[in-house]
Amino acid sequence: MRIDTNNRTSGVGKGGSAGRSGARADFVPAGADGPARVASSTPVAGTTGIDAILALQAVGGPLEGKKKALRRGRTLLDALDEIKADLLIGQVSGERLDALSAMLSEIRERSMPELDAVLDDIDLRVRVELAKLGRYPAV
Repeated sequence: MRIDTNNRTSGVGKGGSAGRSGARADFVPAGADGPARVASSTPVAGTTGIDAILALQAVGGPLEGKKKALRRGRTLLDALDEIKADLLIGQVSGERLDALSAMLSEIRERSMPELDAVLDDIDLRVRVELAKLGRYPAV
């Protein structure tokens, strides 16, 4: 960039000259007749790093799936124990059966065929008990 004028600024501490109208510009870039166009602003590249960090936190560790499966298995076994106690008394709660049916529909992962076969048997038994109570859940 080339500076065409030879004017020197006289004082550093002059105040109030920036806001005056009609002030003469001392600095003009060579070959520029009008104001230069400003490029559109682009997002900061640092924000993409934050998105990546948040995505990694959402994935979880390798043991997270195993812990989640353990929690679901324990919850299912507790529900089955409650229903077993109800069956021994001879009075099965329809609400417990409905809750177990909903739990069975959520718990399936279709990753282990042997486990899925056991869950299918439990689901069939729950549907039979619900049918005895006059409730027919949607398939």
